[in-house]
Amino acid sequence: MINNAPIRPRETPVRTHEIVIVGGGIAGASLAYHLTKLGKKDVVILERHALTSGTTWHAAGLIMQTRGTHSLTEIAKYNAELYASLEAETGQATGFKQNGTLGVARTKERLYETARNASVAKSFGLEAHMISPREAKELYPAIDESIIAGAVFIPKDGQTNPIDTCMSLAAGAKQQGAKILENAEVTDLWWTTGGTYQLRTNHGVIEAEVLALACGLWTRDLAAKLGARVPMYAAEHFYVVTEPLDFVRPTLPVLRDADGHVYVKEDAGKLLIGAFEPWGKALPIENLPKDSAFIELWEDWDHFELPMTKAIEMIPGLQNAGIAKFFNGPESFTPDLLFMIGEVPGMKNLFVSTGYNSEGIEFGAGAGRALAEWIAAGAPQMDVSFIDVARYHPFQINKRYLHDRIPEVLGLHYKMHWPGHQPETSRGVRKSALHDRWAKLGASFGEGMGWERPMWFAGEGQPTENVYSYSEPNWFKHTAQECQAARSGAILFDQSSFGKHLVQGRDACNFLQRLCAGNVDVPIGKLVYTHMLNDKGGIETDITVNRLSDTQFLIISSATVHPRDKAWITRHITDEWNVTLTDVTSAYAVLSLQGPRSRDILSKVTGADLSNEAFPFATSQEIDVGYARVIANRLTYIGELGWELHVPTEMVQHVFDVLWEAGKEHNLRPAGYHALEHLRSERAYREYELDLTPVDTLLESGLGFTIDWNKAGGFIGKEATVAQKASTPLKKRLVSFKLLDPKPVLFREELVLRNGEIVGYISSGVKSFTLGTSIGLGYANHPEGVTKDYIESGRWQIEIAGELYDAIASLQAFFDPSGERLRR
Repeated sequence: MINNAPIRPRETPVRTHEIVIVGGGIAGASLAYHLTKLGKKDVVILERHALTSGTTWHAAGLIMQTRGTHSLTEIAKYNAELYASLEAETGQATGFKQNGTLGVARTKERLYETARNASVAKSFGLEAHMISPREAKELYPAIDESIIAGAVFIPKDGQTNPIDTCMSLAAGAKQQGAKILENAEVTDLWWTTGGTYQLRTNHGVIEAEVLALACGLWTRDLAAKLGARVPMYAAEHFYVVTEPLDFVRPTLPVLRDADGHVYVKEDAGKLLIGAFEPWGKALPIENLPKDSAFIELWEDWDHFELPMTKAIEMIPGLQNAGIAKFFNGPESFTPDLLFMIGEVPGMKNLFVSTGYNSEGIEFGAGAGRALAEWIAAGAPQMDVSFIDVARYHPFQINKRYLHDRIPEVLGLHYKMHWPGHQPETSRGVRKSALHDRWAKLGASFGEGMGWERPMWFAGEGQPTENVYSYSEPNWFKHTAQECQAARSGAILFDQSSFGKHLVQGRDACNFLQRLCAGNVDVPIGKLVYTHMLNDKGGIETDITVNRLSDTQFLIISSATVHPRDKAWITRHITDEWNVTLTDVTSAYAVLSLQGPRSRDILSKVTGADLSNEAFPFATSQEIDVGYARVIANRLTYIGELGWELHVPTEMVQHVFDVLWEAGKEHNLRPAGYHALEHLRSERAYREYELDLTPVDTLLESGLGFTIDWNKAGGFIGKEATVAQKASTPLKKRLVSFKLLDPKPVLFREELVLRNGEIVGYISSGVKSFTLGTSIGLGYANHPEGVTKDYIESGRWQIEIAGELYDAIASLQAFFDPSGERLRR
């Protein structure tokens, strides 16, 4: 995401504002409201028609605080807090009522998932009661309780009137000084030579120091005028409103029947029945009615038949209900079912708040607050990395890719959220040069940032379809064999998808020294595991740096955070630095040869001395492998002896062939990314987005050893890091956990309890096939400090779907804590 649009000369504006927001729906109104709350008074909203007229006006208005992750729940729970007090503050009614959510489960699997989500709610003090079918019937007498296995009731959830709520936020913003211009259509916009943004409207040219695009479906095309990439696409969203029904009461909770693909809410004595059907209908924006303020699309009863049939199953009284209204309206969706906020990479002071996946009312308040804090402070004030617009790869703006992916994304709202779930659409975008070889060996492929990556190997000619489960997915038996081979023999991974950036130039070393907490001014061929921090000491990147020469450094990132890492580095390349950044991901394929026999195998195909003395751990050399010249890094992400071979892409098939042949006598096995996750967790290696985020520090995460406290010039985030070091004991620390019971399986988000009190949650967990039980990493929090004594003196338990399991806690890895195996 870089600025490809030409910078144009500044025109004389009719008015200039500090902050201009394009879009008068829930996203724009919430942002304006929260900006003014933070003291920003020179704020203006430009709405091309009337407030709420885009998609906000036809939203269902559901309010649900509990989500499957702690990060999303942190944002969602604020909505109920704000909406409950907004009318009293602004004088504008919202229609908000806390009639609760009743989430019913038709299957045992769905009930288990529901119970997991209910556990997340406990971390935030939210009520979430798991109840029986009979109790669900008492709350909602019209349902057929015989078809459900159980339910969850969240009493502080509810519903609101979308139009009134948006208008109340807008009123609050105006009361604090914001201006709202309706019927102000933006026909063009550009970045000026003076560093401002100008927008051509029917009111004249308006100038902004800070520009925020919050215009829903139209954000993608408007942003494109500036050269900004905002991956989103429209889909049709359906609901019907019945005639008045005798059994409907204002106090009925919102009914969510995910197995039936429907939600049902009370609406003035009627029922509104909406759908997130298994497969949606993508809608090219070119097909939308032109110049229409309140868009309504055509009825499609054939498409709505399945969810309506399921609604009748759940509420038999709907069988003969009259339908007063069939509504079909457009909504915007993203490739990963997460909305996007933040500063667009390469476009200083250009922000977006969009792609809400039909959940703008549910996330609008929290997202508006988070983005307002970002704009006002100049940096995020909470963890928004998972919804940061910088997370996307450039290819994801492709309209065909989005058109094919979005119908599946819509359905994911109510499908089971299985661990390890893989998307089915828009696949095969990016393939390793070894893809066909892995396929022949029986790979089951998954997707990471568009890459097709082997997740597990069934064996040649065996079925590779995923059978998902919260207890024992079908790949466990194969992954267990791959893990056993890694610990006793050797495995071969394809890590070509890892991001690779070449930083070079006269100032490359000094530049990276400033960005990285570790010392990268090392001898050529030395590998440095390090991190880039924000001003608060939070971790923004988790990388390996390979010094190739005095002025060249190769930075290696995880595939899924590669675009965001690039954005972070690029943001800091100012005119004072003689530095360039080049994405060389496609230039190198990467084969990772790992395991106790890896030296034996590699030595058969190279003349290089691979001994510890000649080739120590954490060093890099150019060596010959077969006929190829490769960059060999002695590294591991699984805790074993091994090398990561960076091979010119056109030569990697040859290198694979000679390695595979050499490995036959040592029983070399292919291994997938599931095995990588299980193995790295045994060694307690951290993973970005899970165990490391921008609100976690190096000291808290147990990575203080990577910091160079004394290097000249310091580093970004040093002041905060030094202050935290001085204020020990740390109140938050990343801890390893091991279940005593070998049956339950940890994945992530499970609650961590000490002496019966919730102190954190699992950031990443796996079934360890080496240790024979589940293990995980998770942050423990204690106001008086998480010390060794605190850890050793307490009784630790992990809550999984409402059940408590005893665990052992440790500040060290449970497998090879001293790291002897990787240095042998």
